[in-house]
Amino acid sequence: MKKTIALLLGLSCLTASFTSCGDSTSDSSSESSSSVSESSVEESSEESSEASSEESEPEEAEEDEENYDTGDASLDNIRNEDNIGDNELLVLSFGTSFNDSRRLTIGAIESALDEAFPEYSVRRGFTANIIIDHVERRDGIHIDDINEALKRAVDNGVKNLVIQPTHLMNGIEYNEIVDTVAGYSDAFEKVVFGEPLLTSDDDFKRVENAIVDWTKEYDDGKTAICFMGHGTEAESNGVYAKMQELLTADGHENYFVGTVEAEPSLEDVMAKVKAGDYEKVILEPLMVVAGDHANNDMAGDEEDSWKSAFEAEGYEVECLLRGLGENEEIRELYVEHAQKAIDSIG
Repeated sequence: MKKTIALLLGLSCLTASFTSCGDSTSDSSSESSSSVSESSVEESSEESSEASSEESEPEEAEEDEENYDTGDASLDNIRNEDNIGDNELLVLSFGTSFNDSRRLTIGAIESALDEAFPEYSVRRGFTANIIIDHVERRDGIHIDDINEALKRAVDNGVKNLVIQPTHLMNGIEYNEIVDTVAGYSDAFEKVVFGEPLLTSDDDFKRVENAIVDWTKEYDDGKTAICFMGHGTEAESNGVYAKMQELLTADGHENYFVGTVEAEPSLEDVMAKVKAGDYEKVILEPLMVVAGDHANNDMAGDEEDSWKSAFEAEGYEVECLLRGLGENEEIRELYVEHAQKAIDSIG
C-alpha cells in the first residue's frame, strides 16, 4: 500500500513534495490538504533550538532554573502511555520545565483535545531535549522527545496519526517537526498536520479578541498593556508586527507587542509606552507557556528584565504570569485546527 502524508498547513506555498513552506502568515483558510509519499523539508532557520524557537514557544532552556519552585511535576499527565490504538493525536510542543505552567498550558491544551476527540489517543512529545533532560534530572519524570513519541506510535501500530503543534507560527521549529515526521511516513497509513496557532487572518483576529478580553479589567485608560513574545530571526517574526497592527487598527491603542529575541524589541515597546500618558504597565507573555522567559526576562528582578526597565522609568508594573494555553478561547482554536486536520483524513 502506498503510504501518504496529508499536510494541513494552510499555506499556499505547499507543493507536491515536503519542501520548506517559508513563513507566510496570510489568510489561507481555503487550503485543504495535500498528499505525498516521499518527503523532505528545508530548514528555514514559537518557537529553532532555543535561540529562535518562539515559534513553538521557545519557551525555555532553563539551565539556571534549578532553585525555582515550579510546582509538583507529578500532577502533570505526561501522556507517554502505550496501548494507543489505530488513531493517535500527537501534540508536539517545544516544552517547559516549569511544572505548574506546563500542566496549566500544554497539559490543558492536550486535555481539551482529548475531550474533543475521544476516538483518538492523545499523546505528548517535546522538541527541546534540554527541557526533557532537565525535568528528568530534577523530577525523575521522562517526557518523550519527538523521535521517541513517533517510535512509540510505530511500535503501537498506529494507522492514522494526527500531529497538532502548540506552536504560535509556521516557522523554523514547525518546519523541523514536519521534516522529522516525514522520516516516519511509511510507517502510517495517514499523517495529517494541524496548523499552528497564528496561521489565518481569522486566527489572528480570534487571538486578538482573546487577549483583549483576558486583560479588559486592566484597560482603564491609564494602563499600558504589553505582551512579550519570544521572537525569531526568521521571516515568521512578522506575526508580532501583524498582531500589533491589528490591535492598533481595532482601537486598542494602549496594547503593545514586543519580543525578547527580535523586533519589536523592549526598546521599541518602551518608546511607544512613553509616548502615551500612562501610569501603570501590565506585562504578560505572548507565549503558550509562562516559563523561563516570562519569569525571568519579563518579570525578573534583574536590571535588564522588562519589569525592571519599566520600573526604572517610574511606572507601576504588574506582571501576569500566565501562558496563552491557560486561555479557553486559545485552547478552542487549537481544537478547531486539529478538527480541520482530522476532517482531511476522510
